[in-house]
Amino acid sequence: MMNILVSNDDGIESLGIRTLAKYLKQLGEVWVVAPERPQDAMSRAITLHKPLRLHRISRQVFSVNGTPSDCVTLAVGQLLKDRSIHLLVSGINKGLNVGDDVTNSGTVAAALEGAIRGIPAMAVSLEGLKRFRFQSAAHVAVEVAQLVLDNGLPPDTLLNVNVPDVPVQELNGMQVTSLSRQRYRNPVIEKIDPRGGKYYWIAGERETWNRRRHSDVDAIAQKKVSMTPLRFDMTQYRAVKKLKAWESVVSGRLKRAQTS
Repeated sequence: MMNILVSNDDGIESLGIRTLAKYLKQLGEVWVVAPERPQDAMSRAITLHKPLRLHRISRQVFSVNGTPSDCVTLAVGQLLKDRSIHLLVSGINKGLNVGDDVTNSGTVAAALEGAIRGIPAMAVSLEGLKRFRFQSAAHVAVEVAQLVLDNGLPPDTLLNVNVPDVPVQELNGMQVTSLSRQRYRNPVIEKIDPRGGKYYWIAGERETWNRRRHSDVDAIAQKKVSMTPLRFDMTQYRAVKKLKAWESVVSGRLKRAQTS
């Protein structure tokens, strides 16, 4: 029996994670470990300054008073330490995780936490604002999850899956994509509180431009599922050769500083 770990950053009460867990049960034994409250944009934050608690909600469903990364760490290192985890699926996130936003995403971070531990992992996010077609995204998640269970993933790889806001029968297939590039117009909004003091919201309007062909936002615009393979080795190998010359420069300066 395959053991599948499910987590998210929208919290244990999210309809997205409940729908995802329900659909994944057709593939194996599903364990849900998620934050007790929303943890959006927490990235890979880990709680080091307070105790963490696992609270059992129901059979094989647990909440944690921490971040998405905390949830995966506790699940792998404590709750399921005597079981093999064959797949980790994070989601279904309410809103896309595309482009540069993946570095902020708690949804992607939960998948990353699993991938670092050698678990095949994927993050699933769904386009939408107030209405979310979780069943469409869950259907996609099952199809991709089955392929991962059957074939595995390349080393040091996790999948970032984004699903357009359309019924499953209106999806135009799936495309393997690259990350787009994004900026935000007016990212800081200044307000005045009732006492005349200033306060700020980090928000802004998203501006997207593509780094290369076949980007994630292109696929979504075409009503295609976007599947972007990500790696957690962030080394920029194309820059290594160019920066190699700096070794002798800095080494020489350090040597002179040590003898002066």
